Amino acid sequence: MLRTSEWAGRREHLDSVLLRGNGQIVVRSQGSGQTLYKNGFSSLFLEWQATPEASSRQRAFEICLQVPFPKEPVAVEVVLFDTHAKVAARIVHEVDPSDILIREVRSAAPELRVLQEGGSLDSALDLVVISEGYLAGQREKFYADAQRLVCDGLFATEPYISFRDRFNIRAVFVASADEGPSVPREGIWHDTAVKSHYDTFYSDRYLTTPAMRKLYDELGTVPFEHVIVLVNTPRYGGGGIYNNISVASSDHPSSGIVFVHEFGHAFAGLADEYAYDEFDPVYPADTEPWEPNITTLKDFGRKWEDMLPSGTPIPTQPDAAYDSIDVRKVWSTFTPEVRAELNERLGVYEGAGNSTKGVYRPVQQCRMRINECDSFCPVCRRAIVRTIEFYTR
Repeated sequence: MLRTSEWAGRREHLDSVLLRGNGQIVVRSQGSGQTLYKNGFSSLFLEWQATPEASSRQRAFEICLQVPFPKEPVAVEVVLFDTHAKVAARIVHEVDPSDILIREVRSAAPELRVLQEGGSLDSALDLVVISEGYLAGQREKFYADAQRLVCDGLFATEPYISFRDRFNIRAVFVASADEGPSVPREGIWHDTAVKSHYDTFYSDRYLTTPAMRKLYDELGTVPFEHVIVLVNTPRYGGGGIYNNISVASSDHPSSGIVFVHEFGHAFAGLADEYAYDEFDPVYPADTEPWEPNITTLKDFGRKWEDMLPSGTPIPTQPDAAYDSIDVRKVWSTFTPEVRAELNERLGVYEGAGNSTKGVYRPVQQCRMRINECDSFCPVCRRAIVRTIEFYTR
């Protein structure tokens, strides 16, 4: 266990969660049993469980979780849920704040630049961007990339535009020995700051880092709530895991829009709204997903039912003219009116969460479904606003 210098997380309603997540961390007083802090999260391990590999072998994945430093002895519980929202694993660790083996991080702050200042640590959301695969002489490239992709990209999209003053964004430069990430499918293994690589779960576009402890060590005493790993590469790809990490590539033509999509996962817990049936289904019919923008209709009243126009059929049939084509290829030819119709008209459309059947999304096209759509749908926008307000009010 490490103790850093400042707590950047929320300071109100510490004993509640906005979203359940695929796991939770809970801090309770050993004396009274009172819940002092809790938060939902997801992890690469929980994603891996849906892959074919998980049925034939065992693997372990690093994860780092932050909690406010306690003033009294506490029990820290980490719980993982299965796809039916049942507890699948639990570990409890007792922590005495006077324990001499708790190491306080005292290292000097890494090279840091403030890109966006919206308020104090206790009033704003704190994002940190860390360099990955940038050589020592590419410091200024990293800061320019971080400004372009994270600041300019995020705050070109609603509802982030309207809430810009609630975000702090710091960029931390850490030099890598090699330029760019590892690409296993091409036999490329690079020595980089936080060991990022493509081909996660054998998907050529999935860019992640398994070295979470190394990542946190590199950040040192920098206070943050959300970490963004910016990878120096022109290749397409990225990743986002709820309350865990975002990973973005720097120089692909679509890097900016991909980052905003992946940050939707990591920040607001938004699910993918596309449906390719790439992996085993992870949303059984008897369980309502925790993600706010998809539903199995098991408990739809907790989702966007209150936002539907009166008389909306459930499920909702898509527009036949656009359901039979790959709209990604022709999106740019649509009129603004057609785009708005596909992006704004709420319903309950089948096909979401990487499943073609039994899982439903709010609109026909959204930033969480295709990169070509430049807007979040009303349900995703509401979820993002609720997240911002939960952590800053």
